[in-house]
Amino acid sequence: MGAKLPGPHRCFSIRNPLARALLLAVVMLTLGAILLRSDMDVRSAILKTAASAKEAISSQRPLGSQGSGWRGRFGSSATQDGSETEDVSNHSMAMTCDYDMERLRKWQQRYKLEEKFEYTKRYVQLSRQDISRKSVTQLEQNLLVDAAKLVDVNKEYKPVTCPKPLEVPVTRSPFPSTANASDFMFGVSTTYKRFTDTRTSPINEWTYWLTDSQGRSNGGKLVLLLLDAADHELKNAYDKLSKVGIDVDVYRADPALIMAVRYLALAPKLYNHPERKNKKWLVICDDDTFFPSFHALAGRFAEYDHERAMYIGTFSEDVNNIRRHGSQAFGGAGVFLSVPTAKLIAENFDSCRGEDKIQQSNTGWGSQGDILLRKCIYENSAVKLTLLPDLWQLDMFGDPSGFYESGIKPLSLHHYRGGVWHIAHPWHYTKVAHVCGEDCTMQRFQTADDFVISNGFSIAHYPKGIDFDLGQFEATFHAAPENTGWNMDFRLGPQRESLHKTGKKISWDLQDAVVNDDGSVSQVYVCKKDDWRWKNPDGTPMSPRDGIVELVWLPEREGGLNGI
Repeated sequence: MGAKLPGPHRCFSIRNPLARALLLAVVMLTLGAILLRSDMDVRSAILKTAASAKEAISSQRPLGSQGSGWRGRFGSSATQDGSETEDVSNHSMAMTCDYDMERLRKWQQRYKLEEKFEYTKRYVQLSRQDISRKSVTQLEQNLLVDAAKLVDVNKEYKPVTCPKPLEVPVTRSPFPSTANASDFMFGVSTTYKRFTDTRTSPINEWTYWLTDSQGRSNGGKLVLLLLDAADHELKNAYDKLSKVGIDVDVYRADPALIMAVRYLALAPKLYNHPERKNKKWLVICDDDTFFPSFHALAGRFAEYDHERAMYIGTFSEDVNNIRRHGSQAFGGAGVFLSVPTAKLIAENFDSCRGEDKIQQSNTGWGSQGDILLRKCIYENSAVKLTLLPDLWQLDMFGDPSGFYESGIKPLSLHHYRGGVWHIAHPWHYTKVAHVCGEDCTMQRFQTADDFVISNGFSIAHYPKGIDFDLGQFEATFHAAPENTGWNMDFRLGPQRESLHKTGKKISWDLQDAVVNDDGSVSQVYVCKKDDWRWKNPDGTPMSPRDGIVELVWLPEREGGLNGI
C-alpha cells in the first residue's frame, strides 16, 4: 500500500571506493598470473582479498543491517536480562501504516491507556552527512501530515497509506558496535539483590557500553563486587554477564566493610587485577552509571596522559552538595584513575580507611566513599582533580525532561533508576544510535509544525509556538533538599521557566525502542491525558485522549537522500 523502501545495500557497488579498489586488485592479480605464469594460487588470493574487503565493510554497518533487504522481525525480542520487550517493527519489506490491532491492544494494556486513544506512526529517513552535531536541527517538513487517528482497540481498521518519510540529516558519527573500550577497566560494587531485581538490574545498560551489542566484548573489563552473594549466586552473575558478551570477573564484597570503605576498596582491587597491565584507565562507578557514547568517551581520554598520576571526574550539579561534601569527583558520574594514581591508593589503603578517616568522611549524610577517595589522594600526593564537565552526576529531583531535552551530548548519566531520584531509560534512548550513530542520541530536530524530537527521549509539541530560547535548559527539575533556585546555575546556566501546566507544551515520552533485523529502529512514545504536567492554566487536560506516537528510523539509503 505505502511507498516502497529502497532495496538491499549494495556494498560492492562500483560507486563504492572500496569496491573499485577490490575490482582493480582482482584485475591486477589475474593479469599477473597470466603474464608471469606464476604458480601462485590466484583464485585463493582473490577470495582472501574479497573476504577482507567484505569484513571491512560489514564492520562499519549499523547493528541489525543484514544486507538482504528490509525484513522486519516477528514476535518479541529478548532483552539482555532474559525478559521480553515487544517488537515494535512492522514485519514488512515495505513501509506500512496499517493498524496492527494486536500490537495496539498490547500497548494499551502495557501503558494503561484508555480503550480509545490517538495513534500516529511516522517513518524517519535519516541521512548521515559530514556535518557538525547541532543542539537543534531545523527541518522543513511537518511531523504530522494528518491529524492523529483515534483508534478503538475493540475494532478493526482498513489499511492506510504512509506519508512521505520525515527526512533528517545527522552527523556521520560512529556506531556503538564499533567502540573500543580496551583501555578501560571498570569497578562496581553493589548487592546481589540489586543486580538481580528486574527494576534495578544493570545488565541491559552494561551490555550497551561493554559489548558490541551482538554478544562480543568491546575490550572493556568489568570487575564486579557483590555483597550478600553465595557462591552459586556469584556464578549466576558471572554466567548472565558472560552470556551477553561482557568480559567480567565477579567477586564477593567484604561484608565486614562499611559501604564507603567498599567503594574505596575498588581502587586497589582494580590495581591488583592481573589485567591491569593492559589498561590505561581504572574507573570506579555505580551500578546506575551509564556511558551513552563510548567513542566520544575514549576519544576524550586519549587526550590525557595516562602515564601521569591523574584523578578525573566531575562535580555534582548542585552547589549545595559541593559545599556539603567537598570539591571532589562525585562517583556516580564516574571516577577515572590513571594507573599511577590507583597504585598510590593501593599503597595507602590501610591508612586511608582508618577510623579517623571514616569519621572525617561523614558530613551528616553518613560516611562517603567519594570523600575517602579524595582524602586518600590529596593527603598522600600533590594530585588534584581534573574536571571533565561532560560527565553528569545528575543530582536532580523531579521531572528530568529539561535535562534530557536540552540537546547536549553527555559522556555519562546517573541516578536514572528512580527512588528519590528521577526515572529514565538510557538503554532504550541509545538504541537509535545503532542506526544513525552515537551523535544522534538525544539530538533535537524541530519540525515546521512546532514539534521537537529529542531523539530517543521525547516528542514535544508547542501548540502556541516556540518563542523562547531552546539553548537554555528548561527548569523542570530542582535541587534538594535546599533548593535556592540557583543551585545548579554554575553547571547549567540560568534555566528558562518550566512550561508545566501552562498549556504551551505537551510531550510524548519514549517507553520502548527496538533495533529491527532490517537495521531500522522503532520507538514508542506515550502521552497520558491525565499527566500532571500537560494541563492548561485552568487545570483542564491539554489533550482529551491518551496517545502514542511511533517513529521508525530507516537506515541511510545508499548515497544518502540525494544520491551523493
